[in-house]
Amino acid sequence: MNGAQVLMSTASASGIDVCFSNPGTTELAMIEALDKNKTIRPVLSLFEGVCSGAADGFGRMLGRPAMTLLHLGPGFANSIANLHNARRAHSPILNIIGDHATWHVEYDPPLASDITSLARPVSDWFNYASSPDDCRIKINEALEVCITAPGKISTLVIPTDVQEAKAGTPGKISSNNFQLNSYFNENKVEQLAKRLSDNDGKVIILLGTNALTELGQNAAHKISVTLNAKIYAETFPARWDRGAHISVPERFPYFPEVGYDVLKNAKIIILVGARAPIAYFGVTGVPSQLFPENSIYELASAAEDGEGAIVSLAEAIGAASVQTSSDWDPPSQPNLKRPLDVKSCGEMVAYLLPENSIAVVEGATSTPPFYTASPAGASHTLITNTGGAIGQGMPVATGAAIACPERQVINLQADGSGAYTVQALWTQAREQLNVVTILCSNRKYGILRVEFERAGIDPTARITDQMTSLDNPPLNWVAIANGFGVAACKVNTLEELQTSLIRAIAEPGPYLIEVPM
Repeated sequence: MNGAQVLMSTASASGIDVCFSNPGTTELAMIEALDKNKTIRPVLSLFEGVCSGAADGFGRMLGRPAMTLLHLGPGFANSIANLHNARRAHSPILNIIGDHATWHVEYDPPLASDITSLARPVSDWFNYASSPDDCRIKINEALEVCITAPGKISTLVIPTDVQEAKAGTPGKISSNNFQLNSYFNENKVEQLAKRLSDNDGKVIILLGTNALTELGQNAAHKISVTLNAKIYAETFPARWDRGAHISVPERFPYFPEVGYDVLKNAKIIILVGARAPIAYFGVTGVPSQLFPENSIYELASAAEDGEGAIVSLAEAIGAASVQTSSDWDPPSQPNLKRPLDVKSCGEMVAYLLPENSIAVVEGATSTPPFYTASPAGASHTLITNTGGAIGQGMPVATGAAIACPERQVINLQADGSGAYTVQALWTQAREQLNVVTILCSNRKYGILRVEFERAGIDPTARITDQMTSLDNPPLNWVAIANGFGVAACKVNTLEELQTSLIRAIAEPGPYLIEVPM
C-alpha cells in the first residue's frame, strides 16, 4: 500500500464512512485510495465551504466525525467560515489537505501557501504526515482528538510524495468506537442543591446543546416548577430536540438590551453546557457582559454531560416527580386568506413539519416566527448557526440528510445567506437527499437593516439601501435551483405554500420553494 491507501484504510477501520470532498491535483492518490477502499462514501461538493458545512451537519447529528478532503491552502481557506461555525458547535471533523510534494515546495509554485497559519485557528489539532507509516500514526492521533468531548476538529496535511510512497510492513490498525466520553461533577450538583435551598432570589437556568435533549429539558422544567425559576435555551444551539412531548424553554434573547433586562435581577444563573451570556456585538451604552457579577454557577461545561447534570440536580432538590408540561400552543393551520409573510410562513412550516424531522434554520429576520410556532408540534431536531458565519444552512442541511437518510430535512433559509453556499443544492441533487429548502426571499440583508435602525442610521439612505438590497437584479431562485438539478417552485400565497410543501415532503429527493416576502 502507498501512503494514501494507508490513510484511507486506517480511517475506514476507525469508523470513518463519509468523505466530503473537493479534490485537486495534490489529492489524486487519495482519490484512487478512496476508489480502492470502497467503504468510505465519497460525496463531491462544488465548493469547499459546502464540504465543511456538510461535515458539521453530519457531526451534529451523529456525534462522530466525517472526513473532508481539500485542495492545498486556498481550498482549505474556502472551508474556514463553516469550520468556524463547526468549532462553535463542537462538531467532530477530520480535515485532510493535500499539499505539494516536499521536494517541490522550495520553488514556491503558484498554489503554495502557509497552510499552518490558515488551519490552526479553526483546528484543535494540526499536523503534517512525513511518511506513509506516519499517515497511520497521525490519523489515529487526529481521530482521538476529534472524539474528545465536546467534539473537536483535526486537520492533517499530506504532501503528494508521502501519499504516493510505498508503506513499510503493515502495522496494527486500531479502531475507535466514536463515543464522545463525558461526565459531570457530582460535587457541583450537591453544592448547587444546597445553595438553591438557601436562596430566595431570582433563579435562571441556561441550557446549552448537551442539555437540550428531551431528558435535559424536562428535568429543567421540573426544577423551574419547584424553584419558580426561569429557563432559557442558549440563543444559537448546535442542536435542540423539540416537540409536544418536551417542556421546551424559550430562546435567550438575541438583542443585548433585552438579554440584559432578563438577567439584571438574577441572583443565580445556572449554566448547563452553555456559555455565560454576552452581547453578540458590542453596542455603545450596553454592557458586553449581560449578567450581574457573582451570579454565574457552571453546573456543567460544554465538555461535560449536561443532560446528566441537570437530571441529577432535579433529583437532588426533590423535583424528580414533578409532572412535565408545555407552555406552548400546538401549531395550527394558519388562515389561508392571510398574506404570505414571515409570520404566516413560519407558522405554516411548523404546522406541516413531519414527525422526527430535522429543521435547519438560517435567517435572523425570517426564522423567529418558526421558533415560536414549532415547540409543541411534531418532534424534531433544530439546528442553528452557532458561529454567525452565514452560508451554513444549505451545507449543514446536506450533511444532516446524509447522516440521517431516514429523516426529512427542512431548511428554512434566508436568501442573503443562501447565496453564499448555494452550490450545496447540486450535492443534494447528485446524492438525491431528502432536503426541502424554504427559501425566504425578502431580497435584502434584513438583519443588517435592523442594525442600521438600532444604530440610528437611515436604512433607506442611498448607500445603505444599495449595500443591503438584493433586488437589483433580483435572484431567480427557481432558475438557480433548476440549474443545479433541484426541482423548485415559487409561491405567492399561503395556500400555494401549503400545497407545495405537502408535495415536496411527499416526493423523494431535494426540492426548493421560493417564498417572496
